[in-house]
Amino acid sequence: MKKKFLAIVVSVLALTGLAYGQQKYCFVDTDYILAQSADYQTAQTTLNDLSVQWQKEVEAKYAEIDALYKNYQQEQLLLTDELRVKREAEIVEKEKEAKDFQKEKFGVDGELFKKRQELVKPIQDQIFNAVKAYAEKGGYAVIFDKAGEGTTVLYLNPKLDKSDDILDALGWKKGAATSTSGTSGK
Repeated sequence: MKKKFLAIVVSVLALTGLAYGQQKYCFVDTDYILAQSADYQTAQTTLNDLSVQWQKEVEAKYAEIDALYKNYQQEQLLLTDELRVKREAEIVEKEKEAKDFQKEKFGVDGELFKKRQELVKPIQDQIFNAVKAYAEKGGYAVIFDKAGEGTTVLYLNPKLDKSDDILDALGWKKGAATSTSGTSGK
């Protein structure tokens, strides 16, 4: 929601500025730029190889669980209560291990995410720094990124940030959280 609001505000600012010829705006396509980077291609290959390797390990773990379960189903009637409970616990433990492994490799803070940060973030930072330098040198107020599904802001001249002016208009002080509860109807 916040990203959409920012995009709308920036779009309105851009259209207003363009209409009056006051600000310079442009766009770049970071997907295209990244596609031209040999380092990025190498990083993507490394990430894909790791992903495929770890996915095969996950699938092997689940195949083992499936075999254990099928074996258990075939022998269930012949097992003592104690052995049945032991086998069920073994299957449950293997499922937990497989899920934990999958989360460890592919989860939000998993190894694949960390490896992507390690390999790709420096390249993205390099692009961002180049965009910022280009904007400052060329006098651009805003540079949009048209990569992906939506348009995002890559660079926004800090001089255009009027958040403090809005705080003043609201009568709020910077750095002091203001509660609006209980003020309706006054």
